[in-house]
Amino acid sequence: MTAAPHSEDDNPLRGPPELLGEFGEFGGRYVAETLMPAVEELAREWPKAWADYAFVDEYRAILRDYVGRPTPLTEARRLPAAIGGGRIFLKREDLNHTGAHKINNCIGQVLLARRLGKTRIIAETGAGQHGVATATACAYFGMPCTVYMGAEDVSRQALNVVRMRLLGAEVRPVTSGSATLKDAINAALRDWVASVADTHYVIGSVMGPDPYPLMVRELQRVIGDEARAQILDRIGRLPDAAVACVGGGSNAMGLFAAFVPDKEVRLFGVEATGEGLQGRHAATMAKGRIGVFHGMRSLVLQTDDGQLLEAHSISAGLDYPGIGPEHAHLHATGRARYLGISDREALAATELLARTEGIIPALETAHAIAALPQVIAELGPEAVVIVNVSGRGDKDMHTVMTHLDPATLALIAEAERERKAARAAHHGATGSHPGEEALIVDGHELRADGKEGA
Repeated sequence: MTAAPHSEDDNPLRGPPELLGEFGEFGGRYVAETLMPAVEELAREWPKAWADYAFVDEYRAILRDYVGRPTPLTEARRLPAAIGGGRIFLKREDLNHTGAHKINNCIGQVLLARRLGKTRIIAETGAGQHGVATATACAYFGMPCTVYMGAEDVSRQALNVVRMRLLGAEVRPVTSGSATLKDAINAALRDWVASVADTHYVIGSVMGPDPYPLMVRELQRVIGDEARAQILDRIGRLPDAAVACVGGGSNAMGLFAAFVPDKEVRLFGVEATGEGLQGRHAATMAKGRIGVFHGMRSLVLQTDDGQLLEAHSISAGLDYPGIGPEHAHLHATGRARYLGISDREALAATELLARTEGIIPALETAHAIAALPQVIAELGPEAVVIVNVSGRGDKDMHTVMTHLDPATLALIAEAERERKAARAAHHGATGSHPGEEALIVDGHELRADGKEGA
């Protein structure tokens, strides 16, 4: 099939290559000497790829035919009554293949890695969605994949660990430090130092050394470009505000990028205040200071003598002690505001969106939903707001159940007791004595080999 002709306006590269680099006083390229050639190669080759219509056409075709883009812009019908008004439009990144926005970036970076002749992919993950998306892209292209994940996150995101392994990825738990996202990034960087010749590191957010913050933003800006066109088609004007949760910040920058030049559109990022600003949190904008971290100069949670502080959020994707440099720049210049939402508020918002709109959001997204009453109170009940639903909540069900619905845990425990009693009665009636734990399905015992027992 012949590609449609392009005009100069179709060129996806927003600005000349020399714009790669810093965002005001933030950004830069702070990496080990061993990694500098690979990072410099990316800085040279990424603008060329993004200006190459063949590369962009392939990328967009995969997003359309495999990922399922464009994603809908759904107007919330019942939510506004619970938050003080407004017209709320939900950008449905949860409906992407793999269930989150992360796949937009991973498809683009693995395509770029193939173009550069790399034969192995590594990634880090916190909530597991970036790991799943990277494993998915590698399965699609037939490339080996290793994903580093903090041991704490392996435990609370077990479903995504299973998904990654099923897709063929090797998952390496990281036990150092707090055993969360920052430690997974550290481990991935160590791997990259040792394997830089044949390995590409698919960083999952708008952070890290140049050119990653800009590259990831451009690969995610499909979110904002679609939302902008969709809202203009629906109501004939731009929204009053765009709202998204912020950890590293890729889903937010993906949405914000299309609206940054439009000063009438307010930009609200929402970070995790966890257990409160006086306790454990991940509120980098509220409490961070300028520092160099994970290859970039940005805002970082740190002590007075520059030691990194541990971050906390009930959401595995938001407990990161830094922020992407472009977010730090938008914050410093006043172009975007950053609100804080606690664990408790995020859990309540998860239930609210589920019961008003029939959409169960990821706990990351729930932080953005929880901030909507603040946004509407500031902008007024007639405000039009786009919220990025960055991911779906399947991965968080055990966490949500533990905190919101302990009765379900009791129900499951009782069912398990009854199952064991039924199994014991079955063994007594048949005289069987299986050596391994078995499963009773409709009164039939299934052995580990999947065959029916006696």
